[in-house]
Amino acid sequence: MNERISREELVKIYNIEITFFDELVDEGLLHVETENDVRYLLYEDLPVFERFTNWHYDLEINLPGLEVIHDMLRKMEDLKRKNRDLLNKLSAISDQYEDI
Repeated sequence: MNERISREELVKIYNIEITFFDELVDEGLLHVETENDVRYLLYEDLPVFERFTNWHYDLEINLPGLEVIHDMLRKMEDLKRKNRDLLNKLSAISDQYEDI
């Protein structure tokens, strides 16, 4: 079983509102496991949760803003990946022509 932490523990540790956590889940920004009516966040997803918490509480960014920023960062990462793939293909083609 993956290591995880309950929603209630996160609320206590990070001193956040339980509704904020639930809204992140409801909007699809966090993915949780549910067991016996208890919601759990996987440890591997803690950095994402912490980022949203910091943006919301420290920078006062509301939920729609979090969604926009998250989507924009996801698209940027996708573009970086595509760019790397294209550069690798270009490099491979260039290497083929050098062999001729």
